[in-house]
Amino acid sequence: MQRNPLTTRLFAVLLLVSLWDATRAATPDPIVAAVNDPTRTEADRDRDTRDHAIDVLQFFGIAPGMIVVDLFAGGGYYSELIGRIVGTGGKVYMHNNAAYQTFIGDALTARINGGRLQNVAQLNAEVGQLGMPPASVDLVLMSMSYHDLYFKSDDWSVDPAALFAEVHAMLKPGGVLAVIDHLAAPGTGSSAAQPLHRIDESFARSDIESRGFKFTGSLDVLRNPADDHTKTVFDTAVRGHTDRFVDRFVRK
Repeated sequence: MQRNPLTTRLFAVLLLVSLWDATRAATPDPIVAAVNDPTRTEADRDRDTRDHAIDVLQFFGIAPGMIVVDLFAGGGYYSELIGRIVGTGGKVYMHNNAAYQTFIGDALTARINGGRLQNVAQLNAEVGQLGMPPASVDLVLMSMSYHDLYFKSDDWSVDPAALFAEVHAMLKPGGVLAVIDHLAAPGTGSSAAQPLHRIDESFARSDIESRGFKFTGSLDVLRNPADDHTKTVFDTAVRGHTDRFVDRFVRK
């Protein structure tokens, strides 16, 4: 019995689609796989839930092979996670300047000495001395550190213009600037950075766009309407549960 050529081609197409679906189902999402890795600490896994790590990293588009700078990385929570996602074909530069290294202290030391960092290189340098080649980076993350550009103390001062010029230069055209930060009351601009370590989101968007970046979207999973924005982010009533914005920008 002779088969209809059209039927044969249709059967072949359906078979290929079925095989592709099966292959895709057998390949775990690298972000989900990294977050669910049982070798990670219980403290980090608790933070995953609180900070909606999978949603945030998927929103920013973290993927295997990327070159990422975790700017003012602190204790390295995101550096460790992203290092697992980018794999051996990528690299995470876990940046801290001298002041941040003093502030986070033992948390970073424990992460490094625990041998949990994969595809991560430490980058200890001041702004203006990061040394990243021009147009070499796919994504720069600023997690709860953007507001610090508008905070001043005896041992802390960062020039926003200098920092964004360096970030703009290191990012590839179309590269992502990923920003997470504590919300201040609307209309307060940068004034809450000093007493509360918070920043007005509208101010942040306008400021960052003026530095050669384009706002491309936001994610609401870290919003907390119960936060009244009048407390410092270190107040025990809100610490770890502040109202936060998650904004994505691209380098023009």
